[in-house]
Amino acid sequence: MVQLDTVHRLLAATYWGDRRPKDIMEHIISSFICFSLFRGSEQIGFGRAVTDSATFTWVADIVVEPECRGAGLGQWIVECLIEHPAIKGTQMVLQTRDAHGLYEKFGFSGNSALMSTMTTDL
Repeated sequence: MVQLDTVHRLLAATYWGDRRPKDIMEHIISSFICFSLFRGSEQIGFGRAVTDSATFTWVADIVVEPECRGAGLGQWIVECLIEHPAIKGTQMVLQTRDAHGLYEKFGFSGNSALMSTMTTDL
């Protein structure tokens, strides 16, 4: 289960998801493998995987409520994601400005080969 309003709010506060309208988020949630973290009935974390389920996975949108950060919850979401049976063993890539240490714990490393385009205005 994913609480759309919560995920939209969490991502709107990030440097990478701040321009995504709610309808785009709804499409993302329905189209990809999503991971939700709850405290009781309150969603406090989110992550997703864009994958072909055979060779490639793009890890995206790992986010935790600000007041819950620092307790290893983002790390736990990443661990659950990379161990998910539908994508375990695929080559995983991601893009980050500031969480290199988190992802390096799971074997991610940087290289000069990753290229991307700029997103268009949403």
